[in-house]
Amino acid sequence: MSGAGAGGSRSAIQRNSLREQIAGALREEMMAGRLAAGRNFTVKEIAELYGVSATPAREALVDLAAQGLLRAEHHRGFTVPEFGWDDFLEIFEARTMLTDSAMRLLASHPERADTSRLPSLRRRADAAVRAARAGQLDVLVGCDRRFWQEAGLLLGNGRIADYLDWLRVQSWMFAAPYLRAMSGLERVCWDRHLDLVAAIEARDLDGARLIINEYNLYTFRLLAGLTGHSPESVAVLPLLAGPASEQDAGAPEQPSADGEQAAGQESARAFDSSCDVRFGTVPQPRSTPSARGPAPAPLPEPDPRRTPGR
Repeated sequence: MSGAGAGGSRSAIQRNSLREQIAGALREEMMAGRLAAGRNFTVKEIAELYGVSATPAREALVDLAAQGLLRAEHHRGFTVPEFGWDDFLEIFEARTMLTDSAMRLLASHPERADTSRLPSLRRRADAAVRAARAGQLDVLVGCDRRFWQEAGLLLGNGRIADYLDWLRVQSWMFAAPYLRAMSGLERVCWDRHLDLVAAIEARDLDGARLIINEYNLYTFRLLAGLTGHSPESVAVLPLLAGPASEQDAGAPEQPSADGEQAAGQESARAFDSSCDVRFGTVPQPRSTPSARGPAPAPLPEPDPRRTPGR
């Protein structure tokens, strides 16, 4: 990881790359629940954690704070925010209304679809399905997010795609602690990504809209059950129920409120390189930022091949 001796423009590009990679690494840590709500850290701690200077670390943290994914605190650094049930309801309602309206628009104007993205979308769908069926939450958050990023870009509207991605990151930040507390995630996480791609490839955009609505409805009912909340009081549910809830039995079984799940698959299929959730040349963390609040789950052990010596 070094740009030593590089020219001025080369240094700027490298610094920007580090900024984005550190922000992406921290984002996925929060999405997977490995950096829990209440976790507080400083620029110095993040710079030391990833073995970089303070500048890209500060820029990454400021970027995440501007997105509402971290909370900046005067003289205390940055804290991972806590998303409660009311926050999730707002996220869910916004996501539901936006995805349903966007897919209706695409169904009525199919010429707007960027079909050149379909091969990449299928590869990402396959990776997300493998991760979901293996019950590997740490892998799934990256695979699933990249799939939906690619799907959002099919709409031909980058602003909608960016907003949906922002909502999805927050959804994972809310959901991950509950999912991480469960055993046997193999049959819990939604895994119809390839069905959605097949519908889009067949130009069945109404069918694709119904699959997305089923996904949103499944996610909501799952989290309502896991958090002990009633799933009946959300205004947008009628938008999702009905035809979308009558999809074939290929959808995952609905978990019960107490979190008990059916037995998982006998073994998880191997992941391929299309599901790499690492972050370029940024080294794996050497340590965990000090906690000033509830102690979160530790970061994964560093990869000795990529972590510089202490």
